[in-house]
Amino acid sequence: MAHTSGTRMRPDIEETRQHYEEAACRAVFQALDGLTLLAGLYLAISPWVANFTPLGRLTVNNLVTGLAVAALAVGFATAYGRTHGLAWVTPIVGVWTIIAPWILYGGAAPGRAVLNNVVVGIWIALTGLAAAGLAASGRGRGRGRTAHVNGTRPTV
Repeated sequence: MAHTSGTRMRPDIEETRQHYEEAACRAVFQALDGLTLLAGLYLAISPWVANFTPLGRLTVNNLVTGLAVAALAVGFATAYGRTHGLAWVTPIVGVWTIIAPWILYGGAAPGRAVLNNVVVGIWIALTGLAAAGLAASGRGRGRGRTAHVNGTRPTV
């Protein structure tokens, strides 16, 4: 229930929120959210799985960014209508994951750490771009289905 503080909520805002909630219920979105969640969780534990924990800065970086991606995925899966504004963050975190070994270690990171981050970073960036793209693709189609402020429906 939204609190409008004495003013009427704009119908297009409710329509947009409804569109995102409906989109989040589609199987494609659920699959993308699941893949993003798995990628985030893997990124968080990857220093121990790929055995590059001696790289302290990259270990902490992967743990923090992995948990952030997992939290974003949970937010998208549970309340996409309210969290869709953060969809752009996921691909940026994916790109950061790709370049982090070079930024943090100047090319001195072991190959397994670089390969791990490149693969997981691509995975995160692609799932984030796909989810953001799918949400945006149907955004304009629903316009005009709800009554406008004056109570009339627009003609198509």
